[in-house]
Amino acid sequence: MIKAVIFDFDGLIVDTETAWYEAYKETMGFYETDLPLEQFVTCIGTDNTELNAYFQSQLGERYNINEIETKAKSLHEGKMKTPEAREGVKEYLEEARKSGYKIALASSSSKEWVTLYLEKLGLLHYFEAIITGDDVAHVKPAPDLYVKAMEVLDVAPAEAVAFEDSLNGLQAALKAGVKCVIVPNPVTEALAFEHHSLRLQSMLEKSLADVIREIEQ
Repeated sequence: MIKAVIFDFDGLIVDTETAWYEAYKETMGFYETDLPLEQFVTCIGTDNTELNAYFQSQLGERYNINEIETKAKSLHEGKMKTPEAREGVKEYLEEARKSGYKIALASSSSKEWVTLYLEKLGLLHYFEAIITGDDVAHVKPAPDLYVKAMEVLDVAPAEAVAFEDSLNGLQAALKAGVKCVIVPNPVTEALAFEHHSLRLQSMLEKSLADVIREIEQ
């Protein structure tokens, strides 16, 4: 029986990821270098280790990660001046609260980053637990974030459902023994998701009650 819902953040609650892709792609344009989408998606849901390795391979002696990050961050901030939650997110959170489910967030990003946007979106108060990359030794695709979230909520893997938009997030949930619902965004919709319990185009497609009923069957 499901007792808890655990949400990813970037790309799921608010689509910061499309803006990051555009920002990094424009930044690479300054160096007359491209950033293919298939390369960028390797970092979605996890850290930027593979992305930075790609930058270094492309730029060689011109590689300066601080310069790249500064340019990309500035561009990203411009694109995210008025963030909006993805379709159905607030409805799911409200339904989860009214139905008595425990609600947590599990994100590879920092707590400062996550809470900044949740406050802007007016969603912070819905979460009983916010577990971020600051709280664990290994971010997604490792299961640590989900394991920690379940510890804080005091639920077993069979009693939780995860909502994710990335392959790294899906793998993290599955490794933690949690059923996972995929809600891809524009930069992750073409990824080869496997072994998830359900896939939605947006959270408006089905109510939370319908989703949980379906995955519990």
